[in-house]
Amino acid sequence: MNVSTTGRAERAAGDRSAADVTGRRPVRVGVLVAALLTACVAFQLNASMLSPALKSIEDSLGADSAEIGLTQTAFFTSAALFSLFLPRLGDVIGRRKVLAGMLALMAVGCVVAALAESVPVLFAGRILQGASGPTVPLCLIMLRVEVTEPKRYGTLLGVITAVNGGVAGVDSLAGGFLADNHGFQAVFWAMAVVAVLATVLVATLTRESKVVAADRMDWPGVALLVVSVGSLLIALNEAGKLGAARWPVVAALTVVAAVAFALFWRTEDRSAHPLVATRHLKQRGTWATLLTTTLTMTGVFAVMNGLIPSLAQDAQAGLGMSAEASAWWTLTPYALAGLAMGPVAGRLAATFGYGRVLRLGLVGSAASVVLMILTVPADSRVLLLVASLLVGITYAGVANIVLNGLGIVLSPKENPGFLPGLNAGAFNLGAGLSFALLYAVKTAVQPSDPASSTGYTAGMIAGVVILAAALAASFLIPKPVTAEAQS
Repeated sequence: MNVSTTGRAERAAGDRSAADVTGRRPVRVGVLVAALLTACVAFQLNASMLSPALKSIEDSLGADSAEIGLTQTAFFTSAALFSLFLPRLGDVIGRRKVLAGMLALMAVGCVVAALAESVPVLFAGRILQGASGPTVPLCLIMLRVEVTEPKRYGTLLGVITAVNGGVAGVDSLAGGFLADNHGFQAVFWAMAVVAVLATVLVATLTRESKVVAADRMDWPGVALLVVSVGSLLIALNEAGKLGAARWPVVAALTVVAAVAFALFWRTEDRSAHPLVATRHLKQRGTWATLLTTTLTMTGVFAVMNGLIPSLAQDAQAGLGMSAEASAWWTLTPYALAGLAMGPVAGRLAATFGYGRVLRLGLVGSAASVVLMILTVPADSRVLLLVASLLVGITYAGVANIVLNGLGIVLSPKENPGFLPGLNAGAFNLGAGLSFALLYAVKTAVQPSDPASSTGYTAGMIAGVVILAAALAASFLIPKPVTAEAQS
């Protein structure tokens, strides 16, 4: 690193030291990373471990795929709403407190879901699990307080965020094995154990940090923003039912969302301690990042965590695999590839530019889903494996890593929890929309012949189109100069 780069790193460190206050107890970076990794693993299990078990849940609870899909949407919607304000609460009262509390509440949700004997109880458990929504951004903020050098931070960011695409395949493999042999309840009990472990490690192995100037939460702003985003999410989910949608409800919720957001904007302009300063919302670094994240997740998430596992298990239209076998051929290679690529992508982003690396990941993700579409008529396990590996490299290992990083490095130093929180909300919003929209396309196009794979293909084509929109939006994201090392 040259002298100018060193100077930038030192100035960035100085900015953070002025904005953040930490406990006096020292912590080794390796120990910190281990605790934060465990927290991210606990969250990721809630997001992806159920994918190969969805069919088992349908059969056990006597529900259809739409009802179970709605419980998935409930989790990601809850995660999106909690993500809007918990990182900022961490700035105010302490990030360790907030992260440990989130993980504890997630553990409670796992227990509720494990005991569920009906869809409504499962629904409630998934909502409680959604309290863990901003786990990844909170972990990355806590890491940035300790690690200020761009390349090192980029590498460690990649290590932590890589599990966000799947825990080395263990999550999907374990989910499939437990569902096949012990029922879906065992999946939730496993999640609960890891959540409790993560709670203990975060509470004991990390040190507290918060923003010196942040002494109050803007709870009126929180309430209005949650109502606005929540109403919009419910409206979009209802609209995703197409012919069965209650359109007057969609219209009413859209109006509520618009009015609540207008009141939120007015409140933030007048508040002495705003949740989000409106000047920050107007910046391209904010809205372009959030738009790109939402579109990326909408285009790819339900493809890898819904359509592809379902197609692999479909005995008539697909390959007729068991839940465990489908995980071996799709989710496991996807997760392993992402885990291996993550640290590399983080370092490349800090070295060659976050924008360049992000666009490479988005182009590769779209191309990989196109390859998946071509594997459907070929009915080939090998092609499905190759396509899953490529999506793991390009999305889980590159695009996902860089988008998480941009939420951290583009956030204003006086409100470091602002953009990471909204970006986490965008990730979860996109994941929920992905299940709603891509499954709506699948349902709308699927012919009456159960042996036809047309619905699966249509859903994936919709994903490619949305990924192309994400690529276009990515060109609007500004360059995070202080986070990139200059040669």
